Amino acid sequence: MREIILDTETTGLKPADGHRIVEIGCVELVNSIPTGRTWHCHLNPERDVPQGAYEVHGLSTEFLSDKPLFGDCAGELMTFIEGAMLVMHNAPFDFGFLNAELERVPLPLLKWDRVTDTLALARRRHPGAPASLDALCRRYGVDLSERETDGHGALLDCRLLAAVYVELVGGNQARLEFAANVAQAAMTQAEEEAIRPRPAPLASRLSSAEKDAHEAFVSALGADAVWLRYS
Repeated sequence: MREIILDTETTGLKPADGHRIVEIGCVELVNSIPTGRTWHCHLNPERDVPQGAYEVHGLSTEFLSDKPLFGDCAGELMTFIEGAMLVMHNAPFDFGFLNAELERVPLPLLKWDRVTDTLALARRRHPGAPASLDALCRRYGVDLSERETDGHGALLDCRLLAAVYVELVGGNQARLEFAANVAQAAMTQAEEEAIRPRPAPLASRLSSAEKDAHEAFVSALGADAVWLRYS
């Protein structure tokens, strides 16, 4: 199953108040395992970035002023997430902002039935325990050092959430199945390569003297020598 971990950074808390997306990050999973494929962009929100938002993600109005508009990147984003379940932490927040941007373009809106909210999932699995992304990373032993030095960022948060999500949905079993699939694929590839014909025959390593010595030896065996049947 293909899933996309998705995270946004914004200018504020509510699109209804005129706030916009300034960054989108996506990480692709197949069967709950990251494939290495990602999608990321910074966006010009066509408005200022309040100080409170800047202190969270570090993206200033000046930095974003020459970045593309959401409409410029929307087609590429929709192609990347097409057909996949969307996994988001506190999904109503990102979901609401994405649909506000899609409506503005306009493009078809996302549907809630293709969304997994890891915040709700964590609260069901660990009732009463802290369920922020940082708290879940600490619970599952996910390295937070990069976030501590670089702060928030949509793509970094996606990578952290991908590691957390694997644990929330039973990461050990998923990794075992993934390892088995990789091993089987490697064996299949090795078998295919073993029977693949060479594009050109290998050059002979026999010297002229060795060939002459072999011919002399075969001649000495007589007319019924087995060697003569294959020469």
